[in-house]
Amino acid sequence: MFEFANIWVFWLLPLPILVYWLWPPVHRKAEALMVPFINQAAEATGDKLRRHAWISRRNIFQWIMLLLVWISFIVAFARPQIVGQPEMKVKTARSFVIAADISFSMASKDWVVDGNRYTRWEGVKQVLGDFIETRDGDRLGLIFFGTNAYVQTPLTTELEVVNWFLDETDVGMAGQMTSVGKAIGMSMKLFEQDTIVNKVMLLLTDGQDGGKGMTPIDAAYLAKADSVKIYTLGIGDPDAPGSDLDEATLKEISQITGGKYFRAMDQAQLQQASEELETLEPMEFEEEDYKPITHLYFYPLLVAIGLAFILIIIRVILSQFKKQ
Repeated sequence: MFEFANIWVFWLLPLPILVYWLWPPVHRKAEALMVPFINQAAEATGDKLRRHAWISRRNIFQWIMLLLVWISFIVAFARPQIVGQPEMKVKTARSFVIAADISFSMASKDWVVDGNRYTRWEGVKQVLGDFIETRDGDRLGLIFFGTNAYVQTPLTTELEVVNWFLDETDVGMAGQMTSVGKAIGMSMKLFEQDTIVNKVMLLLTDGQDGGKGMTPIDAAYLAKADSVKIYTLGIGDPDAPGSDLDEATLKEISQITGGKYFRAMDQAQLQQASEELETLEPMEFEEEDYKPITHLYFYPLLVAIGLAFILIIIRVILSQFKKQ
């Protein structure tokens, strides 16, 4: 937004006019030739004798130049500037871990978008990518799990890096089984390395726990003890033939930790779940006192100096012509 820092300075614009009206003109004596027959010479030429001194007057061009110089100086003293929007800072930051199932079942090509078929993982990656971009201010981490769980990215504020690793991940990189308990346990280890109090986890899977290692329910109670809120997201239709989505366990995990369960049978429902999650865990910002300011006063100041310099040069040239 463009503004003047010292808007009151414009009240000085008519000051030269007041000076011109109130200040007496400068009288300058000129050289005179004293002759005894001055009266006769005046009668012969028809001129009238005057007793006052000659008053120096400027032409219209000089007046315009002086007026432009004065206006430019006034504009410069008013300090024109462009004030940017106040900087926003995150009011509440979170440690946000996304634990995604990349077992072989996520390669099922049963999602249809605009008449084209996509795998579940391709749809999940697109929606998660958009979701990650909205978490500016949170510390995000990625965990992928299948037979085993591993950390793809530790907690970081570099959302571009998180999105890049998400895009580079493919189905089957962690094995063909589904280990929900291991995924929660790995997330707990990731949270232990961070000092932020608010801890949130998004767990998405299309299967049920393989039964190896810690059970999902036991892991959920450990998460609750560490004040970790888990949102669970079931991928696919639990009533479809061959589906092993364990909605009951996912609902219990979210209930134990104070989160919520979502179902996404297609990409549209997954997008709705992502939007609802944003309302449940919104990014809160507050304005900082600092506003970025770009100062522009030197532009009219340079104009004033340039015009004054041109006026001086013109007067010097004219005085030289007069002498000749």
